[in-house]
Amino acid sequence: MVVGIVGSFLGGWLIAPLLGSGTANTGDFSVMGLVASLIGAIILLAIVNLFRRGRVR
Repeated sequence: MVVGIVGSFLGGWLIAPLLGSGTANTGDFSVMGLVASLIGAIILLAIVNLFRRGRVR
């Protein structure tokens, strides 16, 4: 759960500006900011899952 939250923060911080959307931190909530946070959480969860399984090549 913590990895998902951290990934959401990273996604909102890194991906949202690339999409041109605001983040919850700036007080400008938008659907695109939510999508960026979701993408960040999914990416970080996938990376952690790969390392935990030991399938990184």
